[in-house]
Amino acid sequence: MQKFLIGLLAVGTLILMPSSQKLLADDHHHHWVQQEQEVKAPKIFLDKNPRIVKYQLKRLDNTRLLLVPRKDDDRKYLLVHQEILLRDGMSQGDRDGALQAISRINASDPVAELLDLIPTLDSSQKDEQRIARQLVSLLLQQKPDSLANHEQQLIESTEAENQSLMQAGYSGLIIAGKLESAIELAKASDRKNASLLKALPLIGSQKIRNRMHGHAVATLQSKTSGNDVKNAAINAIASMDVDPGSDFQVIAQSIENASLMRAAVKALSKIPRKYRNPETADFLANFLVKFAEETPPKDRTSNSFIEAMQLADQVMGLIPKDRSDSFRKRLSDVTVRVVLLHAVEEEMRYDIPWFAVQAGTDLQIILNNEDLMAHNLVITSPGELQNVALEAAELGPKIGASGKQYVPNSDSVIAATEMIQAETQGRITFQVPTTPGEYPYVCTFPGHWMRMYGVMVVVEDLAAFEQNPVEPKDPVGSNRPFVKAWTVDDLAEKIESGLRGRSQQIGKKIFAEATCASCHQVSGEGKAVGPELTDVWSRWKGDGPGILREILEPSHKIEPKYIVRKVVTLEGEVVSGIVLAEDKDTISILPNPESPEPTVVNQDDIDDMVKSSVSIMPKALMDRFTEDEIFELLNYLKSVDPN
Repeated sequence: MQKFLIGLLAVGTLILMPSSQKLLADDHHHHWVQQEQEVKAPKIFLDKNPRIVKYQLKRLDNTRLLLVPRKDDDRKYLLVHQEILLRDGMSQGDRDGALQAISRINASDPVAELLDLIPTLDSSQKDEQRIARQLVSLLLQQKPDSLANHEQQLIESTEAENQSLMQAGYSGLIIAGKLESAIELAKASDRKNASLLKALPLIGSQKIRNRMHGHAVATLQSKTSGNDVKNAAINAIASMDVDPGSDFQVIAQSIENASLMRAAVKALSKIPRKYRNPETADFLANFLVKFAEETPPKDRTSNSFIEAMQLADQVMGLIPKDRSDSFRKRLSDVTVRVVLLHAVEEEMRYDIPWFAVQAGTDLQIILNNEDLMAHNLVITSPGELQNVALEAAELGPKIGASGKQYVPNSDSVIAATEMIQAETQGRITFQVPTTPGEYPYVCTFPGHWMRMYGVMVVVEDLAAFEQNPVEPKDPVGSNRPFVKAWTVDDLAEKIESGLRGRSQQIGKKIFAEATCASCHQVSGEGKAVGPELTDVWSRWKGDGPGILREILEPSHKIEPKYIVRKVVTLEGEVVSGIVLAEDKDTISILPNPESPEPTVVNQDDIDDMVKSSVSIMPKALMDRFTEDEIFELLNYLKSVDPN
């Protein structure tokens, strides 16, 4: 079965299939269309010596491994399930299925199995580190009662040398409701306390994390704690929302410690403006301006310096204008204004939705791409976002008159980066337009523009604007506020009643508003980039919760043929995409479906190769929709099914 909603690949993601694909061309674009070929289940002799069975399984790629016949009521299948659970590049859903099967075969439970398996992974190996993190994530998804039943084993895990197991022990105790026990154990040393605090951001529930707020603050304010544990405390506090106003003041006190400064800057930058105390803001502005003046020029291009300058820019809007004018003048004497943006992993969006700059000044923008796919950043004239994006799609992957892929040679383009590959960054330096206005910035890779955009607000007097900032209008006309970070547990038990009395017309509208139609067809309408969804309800045998999970948790289960591999060369270059071919000498990767040719990398030049366990379909697609609207969407998918 094809991965449901693999799309929201938003036309630009990677849906290329090894060996079984055909390249079709229309007037403007190339589209990769998979030619389905049956892959037979491999024959594995499970009655052999365990070493021979393991050898057979190791020789299989992930696609064929998942096709090995297996059951959960016979020990001869145990090694198959273990191989899936511990194989790099497996989705969380496949790991979870294997874990449940192992537990049934061993007449055990998932918590016990995970606590036994995590320490078997070698923390010095990058691939095993990744697997260990996923196993810890699986552990923390278990029910609190199940974790509480293993309290003693969790306590013993906090004594381990293995960092992953140690953090699993602390976070497991906290979820199990054994907060006091976890804190008492952590008091034994800074190392233990740091491990406890580093475990907190791993816990999915903010409500549970918040219970550790007092301990994290006390650790940060302690005069005897070392810098490592204090850094962990700052990061832990940043993952909570108990008292952001107090946190702003407490964390600000750490910024003068060079070893804590970067963590403090990142944490302070996350605290909303309304919780920032003006006196503390003045202290931060004064310190950060002095820091900039004392930083050698060669160090003023580092990400840590730029992050600090962005915080300085933010807090200046909270202090008197004459003072902020003085600070800005001093900064302009030593550095160009820089804005650092991040392409957020899995979500196809920039981390900063808008920023303000002064008309006519010099500006540098850095885009740090932390996503799986390539992105760019193009600044357009006011009101021209969509036109530029559509021109870019028309241009295609060839380098046009602009000298850059997917950047049209247009008077509406103010500035643009190159296409920026995963785990790399791009920079552009330009003069801000002299005419005030709201200038959109957007990723012009085909289809991305509908989700990945922001606004550069150009003003005549930046200091005056920041005294009373006004958020710009959404450049694509969306007025949807954030509703909730929905989970399957929020809605699964309500599906049967939630589907009653719904309207197909409303559901169809939401299908379009959520940009589903950008990649999927229903009854012949939409784009055939991802799988056809007309019969998805019958293909999933009416499994409403299962379909809901595919929408809300796209990384839960990923077909192996859709898994992205990320290759890091010995020279530090990163290439990510779907593998088209691989042999002992080379590996061919297609970075995106519009690439005319794959990128070929010599095996001898590879430093690391990662099979991503993250889906290329963006998550959080429904976070701006209400519960009723999500049920309208599900009902639409059910109502159009002809079966």
